Amino acid sequence: MPRGTLRVYLGAAPGVGKTYDMLGEGRRRAGRGTDVVIGFVEDYGRPLTRQMAQDLETVPRKTVLYRGAAFTEMDLDAVLARQPSVALVDELAHTDIPGCRNEKRWQDIEELLDAGIDVISTVNIQHLESLNDVVEEITGIRQRETVPDEVVRRADQIELVDMSAEALRRRMTHGNIYPPEKIDAALANFFRAGNLTALRELALLWAADRVEEALVRYRKEQGIEEPWATRERVLVTLSGGPEGETLIRRGERIASRGAGGELLAIHVVRGDGLVSSSPKLLDHQRAMVESLGGSYHTAVGDDPARAVVEFARQANVTQIVIGATRRSRIKGLFSRGVGTAIVEGSGDDIDVYIVTHEEAAHGRFLRRRGRGPQAPGSAS
Repeated sequence: MPRGTLRVYLGAAPGVGKTYDMLGEGRRRAGRGTDVVIGFVEDYGRPLTRQMAQDLETVPRKTVLYRGAAFTEMDLDAVLARQPSVALVDELAHTDIPGCRNEKRWQDIEELLDAGIDVISTVNIQHLESLNDVVEEITGIRQRETVPDEVVRRADQIELVDMSAEALRRRMTHGNIYPPEKIDAALANFFRAGNLTALRELALLWAADRVEEALVRYRKEQGIEEPWATRERVLVTLSGGPEGETLIRRGERIASRGAGGELLAIHVVRGDGLVSSSPKLLDHQRAMVESLGGSYHTAVGDDPARAVVEFARQANVTQIVIGATRRSRIKGLFSRGVGTAIVEGSGDDIDVYIVTHEEAAHGRFLRRRGRGPQAPGSAS
């Protein structure tokens, strides 16, 4: 039996409309003749959400007794026995009451998928495990219920449900999210404008990374080597020399010129293990790249230029920053430098910037005049 597909509606905070959109998708599919049931939906008393669920079949919940109290959970066995084409299961990160077969709802959903049932679910960005500490720093609230990022990353579709902080706070004020007695406290705490803006940015960036993963996967499957300039990705080449800081700063300025620009840095290690660079400088430069929000990479190869160009194509890089050569002009007459090889290998689809720096060689016979256009990186 083929495994079912998972579609996840991702939001930045409660109230953006994830459950509403999930129910809307369920109604559309049911309207086309698909067998859709509600496995579990939590409407929190919101009239519009409750209204959206009215025309859909709901599998009754089961009651679980725990510490003398009664709780309701999704009846996993009943949904499996019903065997619908699509099950709507809210709150992917929910922790099941002790006594249920699984600890977490995402594990219940895995059983549905294994049974060939398509599942549509919801999750807020603050419940992703990798972002738990970040969200606590932003909001001051520790999220007890989390879901491993990989569970959401494996989803066949991820739909971002986006709403500005101002619009979400208006929804709260109008009573569309919490009951009246909870509104003022929510607006003064979790639903502060700064919190919501930061959570929204986290959701947008996380979703953008998933889109990027899908794009990389598609280009690989289709054998596409030419970069697609969906956003600027600037690759700084680091030789391990002191000019690295200059190149990183230049690369960051280039990357920040457009929205969504990305900074990457690469150092090529010789295949024979010989070290020609300063480990201390490279450690410092790695920290600098990461402090600017970039990513640091290492490649191994006896042909540095080829290693750089191959990485650039795999990473969908649009621009490469290299340093002006540190070799003397006389030496350059007899051998082709790395910088020249990178320029030649980049072709017409990757721009190469050669940046001048204090360590650049200017020759014994010609005095350097001014700071004319020369090239970045250490094209040594």
